[in-house]
Amino acid sequence: MAVEKTERLAVLIDADNTQATIIEALLAEVAKYGTSSVKRIYGDWTSTALRSWKEVLLEYSIQPIQQFGYTKGKNATDSAMIIDAMDLLYTGKFQGFCIVSSDSDFTKLASRIRESGLIVYGFGEKKTPAAFVSACDKFIYIEVLRAKINESESIAIKTSVELKQDTRLVRLLRNAVEASSDESGWAHLAATGSNIAKQSPEFDPRNYGYTKLGELLAATKLFDFDERITGEGQSKTIYVRDKRKKV
Repeated sequence: MAVEKTERLAVLIDADNTQATIIEALLAEVAKYGTSSVKRIYGDWTSTALRSWKEVLLEYSIQPIQQFGYTKGKNATDSAMIIDAMDLLYTGKFQGFCIVSSDSDFTKLASRIRESGLIVYGFGEKKTPAAFVSACDKFIYIEVLRAKINESESIAIKTSVELKQDTRLVRLLRNAVEASSDESGWAHLAATGSNIAKQSPEFDPRNYGYTKLGELLAATKLFDFDERITGEGQSKTIYVRDKRKKV
């Protein structure tokens, strides 16, 4: 039986940098990590540019926070989000934050929240600066969420050849398996996934067209798999090993 996620999360959305069409997929993704106890979205709601957001706020119980753009070229929305985030952090009521933006201005905020021992999930487009991505515990690309909504925008499935040619990916996967393995070279799949997340916040099998880590590892054809029956409940546990370790 699946374990219900009970972590209380604060979801803060930069309306200027996020499209309303992804809100359903976004909240479904957030639900994988915890409960969105607070949902706030920031922008100048007097502007017609945010009209599409106005139509979904009530349906998804998202609280709009008004921030007038008094000075052209200055992003007042970012400042309002950062101030609110710090206020929420000091309440001590949350276990994590979801920052939805592709703006590098939130890099320091993400780092500060993590310094307090809370987890940070970032959501943004692939154009998001690497500094902000790295400042999060986990970063989910908006393109993955769009693929759920519109099949025409689905991410192409990478072939075995293409995956092997991605030297950074291969190195990441092999290092994670090795770091999580026992003396025989076998690594628990879940432990491997945790190790990958620590190395690369933006890693997601869906970026390569695969739903789960095990599917991606299998597609590379670089690893052996072993399915073991463990515990009184006779549950199945997957182990993985680099084929180069095979004896």
